[in-house]
Amino acid sequence: MTTTVKNNSEVVHSGTTISIDAMGGDLGPSAIVAGLVRAAKIDDSIHFLLHGKSELLKKLVNRRRSLVGRVTIVDSREVIKMEDKPSHVVRHGKATSMWSAIDSVRDGKASVCVSCGNTGALMAISMLRLRKLTGVNRPAIAILWPSSNPMGFNVMLDVGADIRAEAKDLLQYALMGVSYARNGLGIPKPRVGLLNVGTEEHKGRSELKEAFSKIEHCQRDANFTFEGFVEGGDIPGPKVDVIVTDGFTGNVALKTGEGTASLIGYLLREAFKFSPLSRLASILAYTSLNRLKMRIDPRRVNGGVFLGLNGTVVKSHGSADATGIEAAIKLAFELSKNDFSQKVAARVAYAGAIDNHVLDVTDK
Repeated sequence: MTTTVKNNSEVVHSGTTISIDAMGGDLGPSAIVAGLVRAAKIDDSIHFLLHGKSELLKKLVNRRRSLVGRVTIVDSREVIKMEDKPSHVVRHGKATSMWSAIDSVRDGKASVCVSCGNTGALMAISMLRLRKLTGVNRPAIAILWPSSNPMGFNVMLDVGADIRAEAKDLLQYALMGVSYARNGLGIPKPRVGLLNVGTEEHKGRSELKEAFSKIEHCQRDANFTFEGFVEGGDIPGPKVDVIVTDGFTGNVALKTGEGTASLIGYLLREAFKFSPLSRLASILAYTSLNRLKMRIDPRRVNGGVFLGLNGTVVKSHGSADATGIEAAIKLAFELSKNDFSQKVAARVAYAGAIDNHVLDVTDK
């Protein structure tokens, strides 16, 4: 049995409550609910606030026995489209499922918000409703990038929240990225690299050189290792765990990586179609190819985290299926369980202390 409310101020549950925008995403609410079914198995204490058109969501949820008593539907009549401009959404989006989902975090009814919707709109509403942490100039979007590290992923930020970044912003990104690596990936002492056109200290723009000095200065007190400048080839490599860059560079790298992965997949398919022998080889290599596919499957690392806000927001891919939704919710649960928002706030406060030459703020 599900509960339906007209607003998100009436229902409180023990355990971890995750707020879900059910109307965002290319595959519609059915994919969201299918992802909830898979995610419900992660932990029995998880409860879901599902925001969207109640009559549609009730039908989808009531078909799933595993969701009985685990879902509260918050009726939200309007939907933000992928083509909607953030400025328009900020002015006219109060009745949307995305706005309602973020307000659940703002009002303390949920610890994390997950949405597959319009990235620009999600960031705009998140900044408006949750507000930036004190001392944050520019929030960042952090993603997990498949890598040859033992954990299988590297953290990279910013990948598109803001195209600019000054030295103090890059310092904040580094500290927030360290917190994400520690609490999201379980890396006790993350290694940090600052993305540049070369590894030599004299290379790069002035803000990068200044950020280099700031990050290097605080590595001991903040319990991470600064590896200095890294290059594009190090993004999927084992040299560092956290890659810090501005949103313009990060977004270009992200889109380039996605395009390259698609090209490799296409070329492999074409190569195995070339002759009868190559088709036979594809059958013989099926297990290895399937293992490779699983390793680089973007659904397994689905979820960019908005950092620098008074609340945690996980942005899922717009085309995410049930597997992708499950991955995003799993990430949201792990961050909530580890009090991620509070630890990021401590990191930001520490960054402010660095800029003010006060080093008595310790990391949690």
